[in-house]
Amino acid sequence: MLKKIAAANMGKGDQPWLKTHFHFSFADYYNPKNINFGVLRVLNDDFVAPHHGFETHPHNDIEILTYVVQGELTHVDSLGHSATIGRGELQYISAGTGVYHSEDNASDDIIRLLQVWIIPDKRGHKPAYGEYRFPWEARENKWLHMVSDKSGTAPVKINQDANLYALSLAAGTEIEATIGPGRQGYLVQIEGTSGISGLKLNHHDALEIVAQNVVIKAEEQSHFLLIEMKA
Repeated sequence: MLKKIAAANMGKGDQPWLKTHFHFSFADYYNPKNINFGVLRVLNDDFVAPHHGFETHPHNDIEILTYVVQGELTHVDSLGHSATIGRGELQYISAGTGVYHSEDNASDDIIRLLQVWIIPDKRGHKPAYGEYRFPWEARENKWLHMVSDKSGTAPVKINQDANLYALSLAAGTEIEATIGPGRQGYLVQIEGTSGISGLKLNHHDALEIVAQNVVIKAEEQSHFLLIEMKA
């Protein structure tokens, strides 16, 4: 089963310092028919103005993955961590019993990031933080496996049966996404355009995939994020 989610139909956030595409209900966007996709609870496509950001705030019992598309994001948290990550790099927080953090754009340019929240396998995990600086070429015309569950093989491990992949696909190139029986995937066309089983995805669009392998063909240089999980 395939279902295209057009960017034009997504929730929108429009603040002076923050522009957002909400893939699921969040903040001022609420749609009771669009709360989550399996354990994927939040996917926000954020554009943050220079010298602005998310001031210190708390989270608990959620797995937070932040993927930077452009610019540099600076993180500080109550666990004592401080780091800055750039394009194609990933930050993760297992909020568990509770953590405070801030996320800022300290630069003179707009930054773009994807915030992914995944519901954990249980409540009350010990909080944890980390970042990973994947080389860009590791995702060129192949899937870069960034995140898995604790028994998986990805360098970043979270408290849920879910995987996160990135892909940069050259124009005219094809690649298969494998979503097996009992599994489902949420594919985001971050940049570029592509064709998938008769559907066209433009930048910001998404595709729900349930128990089905699909072939992706980039119509122009394209950039994707795929969250794969138990159905």
